Amino acid sequence: MSRPEAGKAGLDARLVVRRGTFDLDLALTAAPGEVVALLGPNGAGKSTALRALAGLVPMSGGHLVLDGDDLRPLPPDRRGIGMVFQDYLLFPHLSALENVAFGPRCQGASRRAARHLAADWLDRVGLAGFASARPRALSGGQAQRVALARALAVDPGLLLLDEPLAALDVHTRMEIRAALRRHLAGFAGAAVLVTHDPLDAMVLADRIVVVEEGRLVQEGTPAEVARRPRTDYVARLVGLNLYRGRAEAGTVTIADGATLDTVDSLDGEVFLAFAPSSVALYRTRPDGSPRNLWRARIAAVERHGDRVRVRLSGPPFDAVADVTPAAVAELELSEGSAVWAAVKATETHVYPA
Repeated sequence: MSRPEAGKAGLDARLVVRRGTFDLDLALTAAPGEVVALLGPNGAGKSTALRALAGLVPMSGGHLVLDGDDLRPLPPDRRGIGMVFQDYLLFPHLSALENVAFGPRCQGASRRAARHLAADWLDRVGLAGFASARPRALSGGQAQRVALARALAVDPGLLLLDEPLAALDVHTRMEIRAALRRHLAGFAGAAVLVTHDPLDAMVLADRIVVVEEGRLVQEGTPAEVARRPRTDYVARLVGLNLYRGRAEAGTVTIADGATLDTVDSLDGEVFLAFAPSSVALYRTRPDGSPRNLWRARIAAVERHGDRVRVRLSGPPFDAVADVTPAAVAELELSEGSAVWAAVKATETHVYPA
């Protein structure tokens, strides 16, 4: 989190939007200097929330206050908000310098002052040598940096970023993600980032807000969300097997009466999670009978980086295991075959539901 400017109060909003059959009701705050990432599946309401903040979608209710000012009655161009769109939306007929100068000019700056400020911002984002270039002559990463400079040149109290890295190739994405992190660290206002990529959220955000079906389902620091997912969607994003059940005396009873043992000493309603790498697979029942052992059928075998992800179907429950390519060959793992799966009680993590 960057150091906030004196007098800034940040964002305090409850965004209520009703559009056809979709209903968004999301409480959202962001302190000065804080980057908040909205994370969720397609159709969850992330972009709707961002557009409501910007004034591009009418709110049906709630409130929207930025640095103590009520923004709801104001049109988009008077809200003091900078926005970076997924496809950047640079003016194709203007140079990079003129694109960045556009906002200050709209705020009343003279042509000379606006161009001077724009040149300064292009220098900050490493594009001083591209001031005269038109958008069509810029790479994706360069266009993203011009869009960011344009958003920041108006000195916004709130910066909105809508999937700012989605249009970039993998190599450029890594480079621009690092650069974006540096610029956000120096931004004194509040920032809200919409993304479906957990890595973008984990690297760029101070706090993550998870939205599903128009509602907040989990929030916390990236480490908190990754360590303690509260929905199947979040568990999949961070790569964990997740179950909800009732704990008693070191045993968690989950769906259909299946049980898993743990070394954690919680009782009551809990979540139980374990990593796919913690799941051991066997063709025959292993000796020693591990405490958490069950018979499963292989639903899919997929390459996952330098490992192989094996999806197991129940009963008693579905799970995901990560194994080596050598293990796939040795155990002759294939879709439809039966295996024994085991997880040590010490590898499970239990926390309150």
